[in-house]
Amino acid sequence: MTKPVPVYRGYVQGLKTRWPCGIVTTGLAALVAGLTGIFSWVALQKDLDARMPEFIGLMLLAGIFYVIGVFWVARFQLGASALFIILASAVLFRLVLLSSPSTLSDDVYRYQWDGRVQRAHLNPYVVFPNEEGLEWLQNPEHPEPPGEETPTIYPPLSEFAYRLIETVPGYKRVSTILDLASAGLLMLLLAAVKQPLHRVLVYAWNPAVLISFAMSGHFDSLAIVTFLGALFFLVTNRSALSVAALALSFLSKFFPVLLFPAFLKRARLAHLGLFAFLVVAFYLPFSGAGLHLLDGARNYARDWVNNASFFNVLRFVARSRIGAEVLAVFTLLAAMGYLAKKQAAPLWSSFILTGGVLLVSPTAFPWYFTWSIPFLCFYPRAAWLLMSVTSVLGYTPAITFGAGEPLQNSLLMLSLEYGPVYLWLAYYCWAARRTKLFQGQQEVVKYSAFP
Repeated sequence: MTKPVPVYRGYVQGLKTRWPCGIVTTGLAALVAGLTGIFSWVALQKDLDARMPEFIGLMLLAGIFYVIGVFWVARFQLGASALFIILASAVLFRLVLLSSPSTLSDDVYRYQWDGRVQRAHLNPYVVFPNEEGLEWLQNPEHPEPPGEETPTIYPPLSEFAYRLIETVPGYKRVSTILDLASAGLLMLLLAAVKQPLHRVLVYAWNPAVLISFAMSGHFDSLAIVTFLGALFFLVTNRSALSVAALALSFLSKFFPVLLFPAFLKRARLAHLGLFAFLVVAFYLPFSGAGLHLLDGARNYARDWVNNASFFNVLRFVARSRIGAEVLAVFTLLAAMGYLAKKQAAPLWSSFILTGGVLLVSPTAFPWYFTWSIPFLCFYPRAAWLLMSVTSVLGYTPAITFGAGEPLQNSLLMLSLEYGPVYLWLAYYCWAARRTKLFQGQQEVVKYSAFP
């Protein structure tokens, strides 16, 4: 009996030969028109919280268009015209969303407050928005930035960036520039590992990336661009520069520390000193905070829970949040140790760890998923492509909050967001065990988003 998967693969291979490149390129242009229409509607909304159901529905539709684009890039050998459409539309989408008066998060107002604190010669690791006597630092249009009772949670490189920017549109513009620089670095990485440049579409067209940076101004883009720079230097055997760039990424957002063992495996031990030097040098201007330097980060780790998935299972098993956090840490350490022992490729390790940390974390805001999306260009696993699309459901608490209910995730929305992803992951692990698909998967391989 003929197996269905080989037959399907043969059908797809037949499509490659029967479909002219021009038809696919025209199809990409049609997708651009559809996505531009969706993002234009979003950009025209003055209060997205009031239109959240429509927004989420349209973002899921954009996700469908996006996945179609990924499929075409995966299955067809495209030319220069298609690459031009991919890159030009990536810029277009961002320009459209930059004009949006709304943001999906108020984090940008905390960036602005931290910047004002520094320009007033105060220490953002000591003061907080609700502190008596600091009312004059608040933005009258948004007087309560997030974390009003805690000092900043952001590392110093991010803080220095906040100090240089004054307006909310300014943060959005800089975040978008960094986002586009990430797309450029991804093309350099794709060229370095001899893969088609068209794969940059996987990042450049992703709806989660677009609404996180161009629309909402999140500064995770600073950590991502420096992290990708570190990987590019590592892949091209410039270990000192790679460790320096990794340190800058860590000084923007803490998650890149997960890859520190993988970098040390390929760098000299002396480069550990370079990493430590940069960290100390950037924290030194804020050393007046003394033992309170990490109070904000500790408060965040202790108090914030949002959009968690497998962490809820760990908490059920451990019967406490602390116990769940311990299990999550041991899970990540085990994954880091396993990847280091197997000498997994840096790009593969980055994909596994930046995605895995979100599954076991108590907090997984939708924009956090942008950390792992760049690595879908190299390992486009269908389950995580789906995760990058359904992560928009993490914004649904705004719907119930607007109706006067508490701001919290519902079990139904979490099930819709994560359930299909976990089922797909479970199926993939089962299939991999039977067919030994994991052999050689540490290297960048042909697209496998679809069988």
